[in-house]
Formats: sequence, C-alpha cells, structure tokens
Amino acid sequence: MVRPLILEKTTDRLLIRPYFIHDYSNWFASYESCSEAKNEFDEGKVDMSDFTPSWFDKMVKTQQRSMEHDDAYILGVFKESDGSHIGVVDISTLLRDGFQWGRIGYNVLNPYWRKGYGKEAVKGALELAFLQLGFHRIEAHIHPNNDSSIRLAEAVGMKYECVRKGFTLHDGKWTDHLIYYKSDT
Repeated sequence: MVRPLILEKTTDRLLIRPYFIHDYSNWFASYESCSEAKNEFDEGKVDMSDFTPSWFDKMVKTQQRSMEHDDAYILGVFKESDGSHIGVVDISTLLRDGFQWGRIGYNVLNPYWRKGYGKEAVKGALELAFLQLGFHRIEAHIHPNNDSSIRLAEAVGMKYECVRKGFTLHDGKWTDHLIYYKSDT
C-alpha cells in the first residue's frame, strides 16, 4: 500500500495536518499561551527559549522522514476559524503485515480544554488512520490516573481492552497502562 505523505482532515472546527516550516510562529505562540500545568499529565507552561526556528525546522524534517518511513504521523491540530494551533495528535505504526496495527496519542493545550476540541481532533485522526493510512486497529495506551484521556477515548468510541502491567516508564517507575482500541470493522 502506498501511504500519502501529506495527510489532512478538516472537521467542523479543526484542521488536522502535518506541521510545516511556516507553522513556527503559530506553534510557538500556542505554547506561550499555556497556563501552569493543571494536572500531572499537562505539560502546562514551558520554557520556550530553546525552541528556535532552526530547532522547529529540524523537528518538521524529522517528522516528515517518520511519515515517509511509515513510523509515525505527527499532526498539528489547528482551529479552522483562525488557524490557531491548539494541540497535536500522533499516530504511530506498531506493526503492519497481517496486523495493520497502530497507536494514537493526543494532547490539547490547556487554554483549549473543555471545548470539545480533543474529541473532534481524535475522531478526525482516527478517520485518517483507517481511511488514508490503512490501519485496521488503533490503540490508545493510557496511564490509569489520566481520567481525562480515558473519558476522551471512550467518547470517540474506543473500547477498554486490558491493563498492560509495567508497560511504560513514568517518573522513574514501570507503570501499568490501560489499553483502549478501535478497529475499522
């Protein structure tokens, strides 16, 4: 299967697409607008001094190579009305061959919480994953304490499957993760 190098999905209020070099100032401003972290899973306000245009250029080129190799698709989430950058969704290939299995991650920046953007972005990204990228199954790997992420996964129709014990390293400890999934059938 030939996978598209340029992905794009427009929803009612959002545009979901890869980052381009010209997105730098919009991307930078969105992170500058964040308030302090609201919970342990929110990055909140970060020191942006190292995130120069040159750094961003390298990041975009790295992401483009990841897409070309079908490793990962990092997609910016932008408001359709004014182009504001509000978050990111990523789709990673876990295994192709007879599986067509991937993973989704998502982050809406805290100034944009509680407006339904997360649900809209993840639904759009799942459509891209199934219809354009040819995945059969997409998983979300969620920390058990991340109630907002659990609610979002359920809201977009993902089903709880299991707990993977000691699955990821979190704050220096191997941590269980809840596995939610959705398939194209």
